[in-house]
Amino acid sequence: MIRIIYGIHTIQSILERNPQRLLDIYLSQSHKNRRLHKLIQQLDKKGLVIKMASRQWLDKKTDGAVHQGIIARVHELQFQEKDLLSLLAQQATPLLLILDSVIDPHNLGACLRCADAAGVHAVIVPRKRTAPLNATAQKVASGAAETVPLIRVTNLARTLRLLQIHKLWIVGTDDKNVDHDLYKSKLTGPLALIMGGENKGMRSLTRKYCDELISIPMAGTVFSLNVSVATGICLFEAVRQRNKK
Repeated sequence: MIRIIYGIHTIQSILERNPQRLLDIYLSQSHKNRRLHKLIQQLDKKGLVIKMASRQWLDKKTDGAVHQGIIARVHELQFQEKDLLSLLAQQATPLLLILDSVIDPHNLGACLRCADAAGVHAVIVPRKRTAPLNATAQKVASGAAETVPLIRVTNLARTLRLLQIHKLWIVGTDDKNVDHDLYKSKLTGPLALIMGGENKGMRSLTRKYCDELISIPMAGTVFSLNVSVATGICLFEAVRQRNKK
């Protein structure tokens, strides 16, 4: 599958890791972004052809998003459901992030960025009721979509059972009816952390497969956090505990 990506950091990330995925690169004729010069030099060294285009054409291709004067057509990086077990086998203490019904591409991109920063080995999402990994999600991910495997599964409940068979501890997050808060949870072993969607959180069926339910303690007047913010908090508590053990 071929899709359009845009932005300096996103294209730079693919150039460094998988330059063979780059098909066509389009540069704004009127660009004044100095950061583009270094990227253009790197693209030239790889023998990649850069085509000039008007800013209006780039705006149209990206639906008016902030493309920083450069877009590219790329082969999509795809992981299949069947790849999950091989990814787990490569890790002594796997750390997975599961997003249940996250439907906003901005949030998907931000969660991928958090996952990359925390060293998550794979992100799992249900095939339905999930935001597409489109250009917006790619841009927000700031290159993380090229480093963290994103696996779409047909049946999330079945996947959770599979992870439990392979000795992963399933931790779900919610704001009510939980076992305890995040900081009382032990997150050092093989772990799959589930974050619920923007509207209703985790689905009830997903909740049933959790070995543990936790919440983030809140001290202010708001009762919930954006899913990407909550993801970062939970993942880096896991990182803190794992680095400490």
